[in-house]
Amino acid sequence: MTPGLWRNLGDRAPVWPGRHYPLGATWSPESTNFAVHAPRAEAVWVCVFDDEGGERRHQLTEQSLGIWHGAVPGIGVGTLYGYRVDGPWEPAAGLRFNVEKLLLDPFARAVSGGLTLDPAIYGFTLDADGVQQRSAADSAPYVPRSVVVVDDFDWGDDAAPRHRWRETVIYEAHVVGMTRLHDRVPRELRGTYAGLGSPAVVDYLRDLGVTAIELLPVHQHVPEPALLQRGLTNYWGYNSLGYFAPHGAYAAAGDRGQQVTEFKEMVRSFHAAGLEVILDVVYNHTAEAGPDGPTLSFRGFDDAVYTRVGPRPGAPTDDSYWDVTGCGNTVDAAYPFALRMILDSLRYWVTEMHVDGFRFDLLSALTRVDHEVDMGCHLLTAIGQDPVLRHVKLIAEPWDASMDGYAVGKCPPPWVEWNDQYRDEIRDFWRGRSSGIRTVATRLAGSSDLYADDGRSAYASVNFVTAHDGFTVRDLVTYERKRNEANGESNRDGTDNNRSWNHGVEGETDDEEVRALRRRQAANLMATLCLSTGVPMITAGDERGRTQGGNNNAYCHDDETSWIDWRPDDAWLDVYEVTKTALRLRRDHPALRQRHWLAGRPAIHGGPKDLAWLHPSGREMTSEDWHDPGMTAVGMFVSGAPLRSPGPRGEQQVDDSFMLWFNSGAEPVALTFPENDWVQRGEVALTTDPDLEQGTPVKAGDALTLGARSVLVLRGT
Repeated sequence: MTPGLWRNLGDRAPVWPGRHYPLGATWSPESTNFAVHAPRAEAVWVCVFDDEGGERRHQLTEQSLGIWHGAVPGIGVGTLYGYRVDGPWEPAAGLRFNVEKLLLDPFARAVSGGLTLDPAIYGFTLDADGVQQRSAADSAPYVPRSVVVVDDFDWGDDAAPRHRWRETVIYEAHVVGMTRLHDRVPRELRGTYAGLGSPAVVDYLRDLGVTAIELLPVHQHVPEPALLQRGLTNYWGYNSLGYFAPHGAYAAAGDRGQQVTEFKEMVRSFHAAGLEVILDVVYNHTAEAGPDGPTLSFRGFDDAVYTRVGPRPGAPTDDSYWDVTGCGNTVDAAYPFALRMILDSLRYWVTEMHVDGFRFDLLSALTRVDHEVDMGCHLLTAIGQDPVLRHVKLIAEPWDASMDGYAVGKCPPPWVEWNDQYRDEIRDFWRGRSSGIRTVATRLAGSSDLYADDGRSAYASVNFVTAHDGFTVRDLVTYERKRNEANGESNRDGTDNNRSWNHGVEGETDDEEVRALRRRQAANLMATLCLSTGVPMITAGDERGRTQGGNNNAYCHDDETSWIDWRPDDAWLDVYEVTKTALRLRRDHPALRQRHWLAGRPAIHGGPKDLAWLHPSGREMTSEDWHDPGMTAVGMFVSGAPLRSPGPRGEQQVDDSFMLWFNSGAEPVALTFPENDWVQRGEVALTTDPDLEQGTPVKAGDALTLGARSVLVLRGT
């Protein structure tokens, strides 16, 4: 690239050549280097703003390998900046350059401000024929700005807990929703990273028994214009715009770089308590939506990051995007720059921000090669080979918004997966609509039908009964129909396939009998989740009866609909105690989280089977039992004497043995504990049956009655 023409001998260029790496803004005491990818642009300016909004433009004259770069002296830490890019306006060819649009740096480490709804945020206007023409309106007053930051955080002795998958219990939470109403978090810190990392929250999670907090998106995001028009916002944050920047509005200290430090302090607090931090990341689409969406960043630099439908007859390309995310666009992870950006972002969050893993929203969309799902794609191959990323926790949401994107059970190592088949089967079991007790047993034991055939462990299954999208556990036992009218979409949004049961009354009720049954069913769901083989994931507040009032798609509500109510008044604290007890049993007893698949055969000569399924009469289940549509109760015997897997130095491991009973039927079940050579006595370690007390002794040969719709866990002593 030719920089230009000198006017006089002895002149000095106001913008130095700088370097084409690293991408983003890199501060030094002498100058700040700016580097941005825009291979088809004709001119690029970095625009610096003062505190009054005044703008100074510095043209970048150097281009190397498709990257425009230059170093500008006198730029301080905390300076606000953006880019303006000029070039052809040919939407049909994927060229949407518009110098009037201020663009967010895709590699910005911090972002200040938010998005204001105004026609200027769009790169186009429509002519009389409805054809897009380049807009002449300046978007700078209405869009967020990038921030120059410097990384000088002292991590001290911070160390990642590095829990094994079989030890992991995930708690899915929102930064704001977790703390906005928390009376033990200082008022000025509620709804922030600092509030989330405060002792009140960290101690609660540790005491509950979780090992990792999974945060809904914290990458910088903006709400969709349609939501702003309705007076709502994208509360969940699945509308990312800055993949290197912690969302500025979640910081108590400010958004001029302070959010970076505050996020790191939060991570350090969790690590000190032995808790891992996992981020829900949304690389599959960006906040710019479809071709009729706003021009905020990527579209104005290099529109090729988005996958296109394909050539139209008589045209070289198509200006419409291929959308398998339901959000207007799909990021083309096979495109070299998009692939680089995703990998650089992931490494940044691990190496600089010390996070411990990622949950990938709609992973199938990112695996597309020529529009087809390919688990051998560049992205998964690169992550699997990367010396940093291959050792962190990698969780797939193994589907996208298309019919052919469903890939549960198909992701390669080292990925684990959200298992929606576990969710559906366990919901159906406890509402009395199971497809068969044999399928329930398969889910309880780790879903071998999905993961054992390709050599993966039972901990490839992330088990959940609820997630951020859908009913909470309380609403699952309270509503049969969604109540999403407040979303402004005439109750059309959100799934209708809730697999819920209101127990005879729709919505909240004063009927004490119904209320008691709902709480027991919620406890059954939580106990089942915590004690199943696999990685349990709890949705924040489910353990204490959080409700969304029947809204099963509360993505647009940054209010009491979505926030956890920490008051004890209406909390289901009995469900909390069951959840905590189940997690304590799981933590303290390796028999309940064994390393290998339970094989259904002895782990020692002459010993009991490591796993046996029992009929209430005390005998092992038969083929006829497994196919009996009337079976509503099953016992799961897990032997701990000894475990099949050796300890870290090859030593034999011995633990208590357990008998877990699950009765989803409307009637009590008589249980018989047969005489045997291995377990002679035990005690009730957990129960949701109000007529059975924890600690009640039992012995071989006894019989007892398990109440309707109850879980019972017996520990051999």
